Amino acid sequence: MKLFNFVGIAMLCLSITSIKAQDLKDLRAKPDTVISVQKEQPLNIKTIRPIVPKLDLEVDYWKHWTKFGINLNQASFNDNWKGGGVGSVAVGLNANHKSDYTRDNFNFVTEVDLRYGKIRNKGNIAKKNNDRIFWDNKLSYKLSANWALFTSVTFESQFDAGYKYKPVNGKDTIDYIENAFMAPAYLTESFGLEYKPSNEFSLRFGTGTARQTFILDERVKPRSIDGYYQRYGYYLLPDMSKPEADNNKRKGTGDRFGVKEDKSFANALAFQITGNLDKNFTDKLNVKARYNLFADYEKLSDPTHRLDVTITAKVTRVINVNLNGIMIYDPDVISRVQLSQSLAMGIVFNMPK
Repeated sequence: MKLFNFVGIAMLCLSITSIKAQDLKDLRAKPDTVISVQKEQPLNIKTIRPIVPKLDLEVDYWKHWTKFGINLNQASFNDNWKGGGVGSVAVGLNANHKSDYTRDNFNFVTEVDLRYGKIRNKGNIAKKNNDRIFWDNKLSYKLSANWALFTSVTFESQFDAGYKYKPVNGKDTIDYIENAFMAPAYLTESFGLEYKPSNEFSLRFGTGTARQTFILDERVKPRSIDGYYQRYGYYLLPDMSKPEADNNKRKGTGDRFGVKEDKSFANALAFQITGNLDKNFTDKLNVKARYNLFADYEKLSDPTHRLDVTITAKVTRVINVNLNGIMIYDPDVISRVQLSQSLAMGIVFNMPK
């Protein structure tokens, strides 16, 4: 019985194996089977060129800043006022523009600073209390992180005539003219090294500097004894105007602003140091200063100094308080230090904002 069972199981396994082998054989391709191969059809691909808008993108190497403002001050008193004081009106205008071009190691900066102001006290002549034309142009080539070669051209003058006044019979009267537009005017060319550790501070050493001084107003031009007489028909000293007066006591105006008598032009070669500071200590407080030393090679021991300082405190977006100070020592004008100070509140517009 056991033998019969074993034989039955063996036959069943052989049958299953045969069925599987037959199935696999049927799945194989016969040698005479024809396989249909379709021919490749050419692809019709159209080239599409999308329309891309042209972007005129250019690198702008220029930066510009412009600032202009007006300051007003007024005071008045009626006839019954016993506290003292004099009615007055003061107006001040100022404008500043700066452009900076930087590309690779080259840098060009041009800056214009214009100021003009007048004040009139009741019963007196209106007098100017601020007057300046300043235009500085500098081209530099960077040698290292902090040092550069530079060349610069600077122009300085004033808009209006300035007078010396004296009282005559209790009234304010013009005594004589001291300066005027283009009298004097200074044109300074300089070449040397610039130390600039940051955008806030720079120091120029102009080893090769030339300055031309112009006096183009006949009222300011320095004159000799004869030149003064030819111009005005009398000699400079009233008590020397008579023909029989002692000629040795007569004199001319002397040199003015470094220009000799009967001349309108002077040229000087010098060594120059120029320092510039423009720093925002806070978002509402800015200090701007410029110092210039001009040492004529013919008189190095007595150089000219000028320091301009402006402290600006922002009250609102358009209202500022300005404190201005000027210190000048110029032996060609007067052998003493000249000082000027002003404090004003006014409206200031900045572009860009």
